[in-house]
Amino acid sequence: MRLARFTEFGKKIICVGRNYALHAKEMGHDLSSKPIIFLKPPTAYLPDGGVIKVPTGCKELHHEVELGVIIGRKGSAIKENEASDFIGGYVIALDMTARDFQGEAKKRGEPWSIAKGFDTSCPVGSFIPKESIANPESLKIWLKVNGKVRQEGNTSDMIYKIPFLISYVSQYFTLETGDLILTGTPDGVSAVKDGDQIEIGINDLSKASFTIA
Repeated sequence: MRLARFTEFGKKIICVGRNYALHAKEMGHDLSSKPIIFLKPPTAYLPDGGVIKVPTGCKELHHEVELGVIIGRKGSAIKENEASDFIGGYVIALDMTARDFQGEAKKRGEPWSIAKGFDTSCPVGSFIPKESIANPESLKIWLKVNGKVRQEGNTSDMIYKIPFLISYVSQYFTLETGDLILTGTPDGVSAVKDGDQIEIGINDLSKASFTIA
């Protein structure tokens, strides 16, 4: 199936910020009145078993586990009630964040591009066909560092649900086959260091592991 190789041909990674209330709270932010959207380049992809590289000069690298939605066919200005027709599958993923870089950029009113889009900042598990997940809005997503649970949340707690996100994003960006939408992270984000082992998963359905270096 071609979509299983989405990292090889997908043109963009669209990320949603502050989509879980407890995560927004732990980061000291109020809830936004509309989705916060940012992009990662496809060079950010890292397959299961890979090495997450700490960006040059970064002193505070954080993990953020997320459910990813892989687009199955091209569309723009998609209606919310038709959004599920554009889903090709799902993936467990990480939005790795150079938090110190991001904090400095926020203070100066500058973009987060390096903080969020550096090489290996989007580790992903294996492609999960759409048909394998009956209800993507009731999934436990989790993350362990060196065997200890750091993040555990449920997609039912997302502020903006998947059909809305697909519709909203498609008003501004044409969604193309193989594109990935990261739907936000639950609370529990924290720093990792060289040598740490990260494991992420969706229920018992899918999991992936990575090393920090």
